[in-house]
Amino acid sequence: MAFQVILLRVSGPDRPGLFAALLNVLTAGGAQIQDVEQVVIRRQLTLGIVMEVPPGQDLLKDLLLFGWEQKVTVEFDVVDPTPSVHSGAYAVTVLGRELSPAMLATTATAIAEGGGNINRIVRLSRYPIYSYELLVEGGDADAIRRNLLSVAGANPEFDVAIQREGLARRAKRVALLDVDSTLIQDEMIDLLAAEAGCVEVCQKLTEQAMRGEIGFETALRDRVRLLAGLDEAALERAWDQVSLTPGARTFLTTLQRLGFAIAIVSGGFTRFCNRLKQDFDLDYAYANTLEMVDGKLTGNLEGPIVDRARKAEILREIAAAEGVSPEQVVAVGDGANDIDMLTAAGLGIAFNAKPKVRQAVETAVSVPYLDAVLFVLGVSREEVEAEGI
Repeated sequence: MAFQVILLRVSGPDRPGLFAALLNVLTAGGAQIQDVEQVVIRRQLTLGIVMEVPPGQDLLKDLLLFGWEQKVTVEFDVVDPTPSVHSGAYAVTVLGRELSPAMLATTATAIAEGGGNINRIVRLSRYPIYSYELLVEGGDADAIRRNLLSVAGANPEFDVAIQREGLARRAKRVALLDVDSTLIQDEMIDLLAAEAGCVEVCQKLTEQAMRGEIGFETALRDRVRLLAGLDEAALERAWDQVSLTPGARTFLTTLQRLGFAIAIVSGGFTRFCNRLKQDFDLDYAYANTLEMVDGKLTGNLEGPIVDRARKAEILREIAAAEGVSPEQVVAVGDGANDIDMLTAAGLGIAFNAKPKVRQAVETAVSVPYLDAVLFVLGVSREEVEAEGI
């Protein structure tokens, strides 16, 4: 018996039981379903079903009657009976305070010029930013990536991430976060320098290190030397000044609900990082240790320095301890000393980062909300809110 392959399209007001009633009509008519896609926006249904229809049946007439009775629109098209074979699927996430039609059009054009086709679009959030996930198939992945990064580079209020769709994207199990200007809004060394009365000198050394005039370790040791003599009370006052980045608590809690192991890896100090680890029940915390003698800072550091290379090494150590590959690690940071860690991770995200860092990685988030990183992971705002987070 020769079957005809039909694409059935149903649109109109959605209501409970509609899909079940439709399936009962298809069952009675002897149809075999090959594919189904359904979207509901503002209680309006758009449903597509690819099905094999046996000859000699009145199924299409029955479906038109179904549409009239249910007050929905029913349409048909004969389609190629060969199932579509797709290759090179990518998830493209776009984020911004506002995503205008013009901005989305620029994104779609960038994808089309790379030969890609947008197969599906899902809104992930309207708050604190707008974000959409686009499933893109086909095309030249490198060209699409270049086009999208060029769009993002020309629009400071717009971010884009492109990831290969598949198991690797869904298999992320570990998150590593920088602390200063990432998990918290502050720089630990500046908070301590304020207590020591040497903020300007400290910041000058920081700027020299950022320009590459002096090395990270040299700059760190020179700044720590300025803190000699600070006592416990000064350290507590500095801790009291720490401000979490907006969305940090939501971000961490959501990752924990998802089963992530979470580490903070900082060029700052264990004095603060261990408190953050305890407060948020995190799994790991790595930072530099300030030497204290008789209740006062000596101006020296104890143990190995957590620098750029060490951060990447820690990522690999934690991945091994958790029994996962670096491909299953998400890393988030903002500074040059985060670059090796970000590039070693399966997904490295530059968070409100310096230009040098943004250029080194393929994914950036430029809004001041840490929980916006969840949208890059494919987690929607509705899912977070449904968990009461």
